[in-house]
Amino acid sequence: MVIKFRIDTCERFSEIVMFYKDKLLSPAQLKRLNDHKYSCSSISLVDPLLQPWWNWLVSKTPLWIAPNLITILGLIVNILTTLILVWYSPDAKIEAPRWACFVCALGLFVYQSLDAIDGKQARRTGTSNPLGELFDHGCDSISTVFVALSACIAVQLGYYPSWMFFQCFCAMTLFYCAHWQTYVSGTLRFGKIDVTEAQITIIFIHLMSAIFGPSVWMTKIPFLEYIELRYLVGLFTIVMAVIVIYRNFVIVFTGGIGKNGSTCAGTSVLSPVIPFSLVIVPAFIIYRKSVEHVYENHPALYILAFGMAAAKVTNRLVVAHMTKNELEYLDSALIGPAMLFLNQYFNFFIQEYIVLWLCLVWVSLDLLRYSSQVCLEICDHLKIQLFRIPAGKALSASVFTSSSTTTAGEKNASLLLTSVPRISSREHPVLYTSQQQHLLISSDDENQVPLLDAEHS
Repeated sequence: MVIKFRIDTCERFSEIVMFYKDKLLSPAQLKRLNDHKYSCSSISLVDPLLQPWWNWLVSKTPLWIAPNLITILGLIVNILTTLILVWYSPDAKIEAPRWACFVCALGLFVYQSLDAIDGKQARRTGTSNPLGELFDHGCDSISTVFVALSACIAVQLGYYPSWMFFQCFCAMTLFYCAHWQTYVSGTLRFGKIDVTEAQITIIFIHLMSAIFGPSVWMTKIPFLEYIELRYLVGLFTIVMAVIVIYRNFVIVFTGGIGKNGSTCAGTSVLSPVIPFSLVIVPAFIIYRKSVEHVYENHPALYILAFGMAAAKVTNRLVVAHMTKNELEYLDSALIGPAMLFLNQYFNFFIQEYIVLWLCLVWVSLDLLRYSSQVCLEICDHLKIQLFRIPAGKALSASVFTSSSTTTAGEKNASLLLTSVPRISSREHPVLYTSQQQHLLISSDDENQVPLLDAEHS
């Protein structure tokens, strides 16, 4: 009897922290996932300028390449090029080789381009589905950590640890807030200066470091004594962070689409604050209280460890939004930061550097386990494959695209699926693909806020 009680208790604890579940998504969540429609509005300044490049790039992409495969390839390139910088400058103080900065700029541009065309490829091949949106945002949550870290290394912010901490965790917070307001309002909103503009700015930073060397950011600005060039980067970050957070908070506190102004899941609009705070607050406390100065000595490792935990929490927020489900506060990824906190609090004999490595390994494996299990459950539910397009669907898309061209305004368009009778993709594959293409209506009116209501971002 005692053994049974202990087993039940352990199983219950595991479910609370989501360490292991046979099924992460309930049948009710999967049913609500079927009804989910991706809604996004954008007034970006740079996106329209890059549309011709993205349209040309997707037109050259083979139809047999799955959209999710495009996304993951871009993420891998982004991670690998950033890790090159981390290898040469793990403390963000050592001047990284110029070629490494150039490679990092190229890697970010590749990721940005591939991330922009995955949705176009999905509509082009008739493979749009809710999994595409989840996979895209999941990769973005991880990329945000690496992009922010690479920018800090490029300008040698390791000499200013508090500033570097702010820069990296500010990026994670902004990304989380974007999906927080989406959880509340049901629509992901991009302002005039948002993700694309930030990526272009960081590419410019890497190119500056590649051409003139990372030390160029230490150059004093003429007529402004003691003001280094990299201070402008920090000032730009602060200004844009205030604007974006203010915009998101206005939406959150205006009230959600749920009952009585609640979230899409019917919960408090402030509930998403708790899970993310359980990552950010311990990160700051451990940084300030560390006797061994674990963050100052190993900033890249520290940011990656807590960044993966933040990515896990953000992914759960995206899943909660898409399945209209309550966001749980506790998460198994928090075990990693807890190891550091307890080791520091009880003054264990284990070096904090070793515990930090254990934390990074734990949260990375936990993020990988959670993401893969959620994707596989959705694939099983939708009867699709994650990285492959069925041969028949790819062939039907090829037949159609041979006699038509790609819509120029795909990214900022309105997909009116509800007003047009659905055509079965199995019975009439060519007509089905044709319907998906013709439902894309270009939005050329610059005074109109383009609204994208598709299943794959």
